[in-house]
Amino acid sequence: MTLDGFLKLALQSVTNPREVAALLLSIRPNREALLTGFALVVVLNALLFGLSILLDPTGAPGFIGGPVSFLVMQGLALVATILALTWMGRLFGGRARVEEIALLMIWMQGLRVLVQAATLLVVPVSLALAGLVTMGATALGVWIAVNFLDEAHELRSLLRALAVLVLGMLAMAFAVSLILTLAGVTPEGMLDNV
Repeated sequence: MTLDGFLKLALQSVTNPREVAALLLSIRPNREALLTGFALVVVLNALLFGLSILLDPTGAPGFIGGPVSFLVMQGLALVATILALTWMGRLFGGRARVEEIALLMIWMQGLRVLVQAATLLVVPVSLALAGLVTMGATALGVWIAVNFLDEAHELRSLLRALAVLVLGMLAMAFAVSLILTLAGVTPEGMLDNV
């Protein structure tokens, strides 16, 4: 895929997310391609996070530490999100497989890379504008995710897809907090670093 093709598909993800989801799902990449895409988006997100720390060292929470810690946390969170959205969708009668949800979430992380890059360009100009870009991107991300989930799980209801997203995110947050607790990261330890 060329950069121009990527940007066009990224724009189409906003204007017609169901069509993009159907297109992505029709590709049916193999497991190796999914793992490569997963690694690529996690590494790119971590690199942009590292760059943002260089621009504003006070902006990063102390418990994250740096890009490597962020990379590990990002990878864990993405895996937990994929599993939670797959299982929660099935509770609502959905049919998507883990690989299908993984493909769509990897694409969304690719879109996140674009937003992070745009935000880094805007930050030196205006922090308020960067905040608006982030808020707008978050709202669009929810819109895209709801449509992607509805298409993948064949729920035929944006409201049910929204419920899958909200409950899936709660399940993911619980899972990640449990993993961090088992790894020895506690709220007290995080507060000590702040």
